Amino acid sequence: MPDVIFPGPEGRLEGRFSPPPRPRAPVAMILHPHPQGGGTMNDRITQALYKTFVKRGFATLRFNFRGVGRSQGTFDNGIGELSDAAAALDWVQSFHPEAQTTWIAGFSFGAWIGMQLLMRRPEIRGFISVAPPANMYDFSFLAPCPSSGIIVQGTSDEVVTASAVQKLVDKLRTQKGITIHHDEIRGANHFFEHELDQLMKSVDNYLDMRLSPDSPIR
Repeated sequence: MPDVIFPGPEGRLEGRFSPPPRPRAPVAMILHPHPQGGGTMNDRITQALYKTFVKRGFATLRFNFRGVGRSQGTFDNGIGELSDAAAALDWVQSFHPEAQTTWIAGFSFGAWIGMQLLMRRPEIRGFISVAPPANMYDFSFLAPCPSSGIIVQGTSDEVVTASAVQKLVDKLRTQKGITIHHDEIRGANHFFEHELDQLMKSVDNYLDMRLSPDSPIR
C-alpha cells in the first residue's frame, strides 16, 4: 500500500494506492468524509471500502482532499474537491489506461463528490454511496444518473436523515436503464459506530452480485 503524492489543481495531493495486480485490472477510487468534520482518507469507513476493492483485484486509490494531511490547498466547499477527485482519477489513468472498468465509492461528503464525478466520467460503471448527505446538498444534478449503484444508510443517522436519502433513492429509481440498490442498517448512526461489519456485509454482497460474470446489471 504505497504512499503516493500526485499533482492536483492546487498543488500536490497525498494518497495511498494499491497498484493494478494484472493488466486491465479495474480501478476504484474511495472518497473521504467532510474535511471540516475531521474527515481524512484514514477514516475507518474509507479504509474499509479501500480494503474490499484491493482484495477484489482493483487498482485502488484513496487520497486526502486539498488542505487535509499533506495535501496542499484549502477547503473549497466541494467545488475544488470535485476537481481534486477528477485529477486523482486522471493520475491513475495516466499509467493504467487499459482498466476494464472504474468504480467510485464515497462516505458522506465523499459520496456527494463521487456522485458528481460519475456524471462527468462515463468510464465509471458503478458506485457505492454510504450516507450521502441528501438533506444538506443538492443531488438534482443526477438527471439522469448514468450508472447503477448502491446507497447504504443508517436508520439512526443523526447527521443525514434516512427520509432524505429515501427520497433520493425514490427519485433515482424512476430513471430508466439503471438499477439502484438501497440498504438500511438498523440502529446505525452516521459513522456506523457499532455496525461497520453490517455496512461492509451490505457492500460486499452488492459487489459479489455486480462483479459476477453473470450479473444482471452491466
